[in-house]
Amino acid sequence: MRFQTPLIPAVLIRRYKRFLADARLEDGREITAHCANPGSMMGLAEPGSRIWLEPNDDPKKKLKYGWRLVDHENGHFTGVDTSVPNRALKAVLLAREMPELAEYSSVRPEVKYGENSRIDFLLSEDGKPDLYVEVKSVTLSRRAGLAEFPDSVTKRGAKHLAELQQMVTQGHRAMMLYLVQRTDAELVTLADDIDPQYAAHFDDALRAGVEVLAYDCKISPDGIDIGQRLAFKR
Repeated sequence: MRFQTPLIPAVLIRRYKRFLADARLEDGREITAHCANPGSMMGLAEPGSRIWLEPNDDPKKKLKYGWRLVDHENGHFTGVDTSVPNRALKAVLLAREMPELAEYSSVRPEVKYGENSRIDFLLSEDGKPDLYVEVKSVTLSRRAGLAEFPDSVTKRGAKHLAELQQMVTQGHRAMMLYLVQRTDAELVTLADDIDPQYAAHFDDALRAGVEVLAYDCKISPDGIDIGQRLAFKR
């Protein structure tokens, strides 16, 4: 999935109020960009970091830049826009290019289920149980090669796990799909110390039959695509 507008490099000045970031462009101008990430962005929002912004000329948007990538300046990138993985994944699912999910021909995003929730993707196929897929963007890494979720306490995430568990009890399949928006990850796990309640709900869901799948992403200033399967360690 290519970015709609070519990205431009910048230096991060600060991230604040969760969804705002001040940055300095190469020509010296200081601008404010939209940060589409509600998490803590632990390790990704250090002042002075090299980042990549997507400009826009949409008159409906107040901010004319969106923060898309952190450039680790060692050949690796992290995608910080949490909406990007779902858009990239939708194309892969429709094309049936993810082997673990290729048996499903019907792909419906944002279907209502549970308690005032929407499942990221509901997959269907004649003669097979429906598969409810909840997608989480993973960006935290505190140890080389290891990606972790979550990067902050997520009551919403725990609620989703409970609802997936309920789908299994009703005879459906349910899956947590962790999409790692980092190019330096080899393994995925949970950050139990950050949110032990989420970890407890995860273990309950796993015992109940909720499935787990993890993939990384191929990331560059040109775009973000779904990469290869990663091992999930629990």
